[in-house]
Amino acid sequence: MENLIIKLNRTLKWQWLPDIAQWVIQQALAIHRIPAPTFYEEQRGIYIMEQFKALGLVEVEMDALYNVYGLLPGNNRSLPGLMISAHTDTVFPQDTDLKVTVKDDLIYGAGLGDNSIGVAGMMGLIAAFQRQNWTAECDLWFVATTREEGLGDLGGMRAAFEKLKSRIASVINLEGLAFGHIYHAGIAVRRLHIKASAPGGHSWLHFGRPSAIHGIVELGARITSIHPPQNARTTYNIGMIEGGQSINSIATSASLWLDLRSEEPTALQLLERQVRSEIEAINKSELTMAIEVVGDRPAGNISTSHPLVLGAMAALAQVGVRGSLETGSTDANVPLAAGYPAVTIGITRGGNAHRLDEYIETKPIEAGMRQLTLLALAAASYQYDEKSSLKGG
Repeated sequence: MENLIIKLNRTLKWQWLPDIAQWVIQQALAIHRIPAPTFYEEQRGIYIMEQFKALGLVEVEMDALYNVYGLLPGNNRSLPGLMISAHTDTVFPQDTDLKVTVKDDLIYGAGLGDNSIGVAGMMGLIAAFQRQNWTAECDLWFVATTREEGLGDLGGMRAAFEKLKSRIASVINLEGLAFGHIYHAGIAVRRLHIKASAPGGHSWLHFGRPSAIHGIVELGARITSIHPPQNARTTYNIGMIEGGQSINSIATSASLWLDLRSEEPTALQLLERQVRSEIEAINKSELTMAIEVVGDRPAGNISTSHPLVLGAMAALAQVGVRGSLETGSTDANVPLAAGYPAVTIGITRGGNAHRLDEYIETKPIEAGMRQLTLLALAAASYQYDEKSSLKGG
């Protein structure tokens, strides 16, 4: 695939690229202006569906989870296709101020990098194909997925992959700020909501009774004393703590939300067993804890020598960037866990993701779109079997 990418880079005419890059920025801003918290992506999906139709895609539709699908037919309709995806949801509430601020070649906006620019980059690729009258060797399925963030648990991609898995061979997933990085492995993620219950009472009159908050705080201290393995990188994070009625009440209820991650599923299972053991140590007759699994992201990977990974590295090299190989948790976890080749790449650089002062850099977008174009055209010329080995193309 590397040789094909080098050839494509030399033979394609790139005069259109600056205009497409500017169009991608404008589309990112338009997408950004539409609030899309996880589970509430419908309005953003409607806008994207309209754009898919305007760009000439066929079989355009929105499903019950607000995923948006569109097809660009390939030369050989008998070949399994290539899915190109980007998630539409953000971590920000519906009423978040979505104003943008421009400073030189930086644009600030909450959720602009994760993932409005990723969705816009996907749309820019469609526009490039249409303006240049290109036709890929196989079908190209473009999917704007939902429920990627937080408690969405990759629900959008799970549904989209189930719908299209018989019609595709591989996946290119887009995360806006990941330019220069190639995610070839999806880490395992387990998320727990741990709830404590106690009888409660008055802080003075009933001092000494079990408190749900005290129990949750003790559990948090026990969890932070756990030392997870680092040879298979494994982490935990208590993201939220809730509970109590008033400052002078012994709490009847409290909870914490726990995020567990690992590069190895077995290490993640061991960490979860340690957490559950600490919970059992705290459980008493008047202080009980219940565990609800609220997230379970599957793990999977392809070899760093897989043609899709090497192709992604070669595409970056053609725009003068030395790519770095990464592991992480993205929509690509779903196809990877099912044995399908998948990589996650980016459109630009930026910073402060998941913060109100999140920003994107505009200068790398041309290079980001060029590497995406090269990789998509090359990947569409190859077919892979379930063992992730090259079959031909």
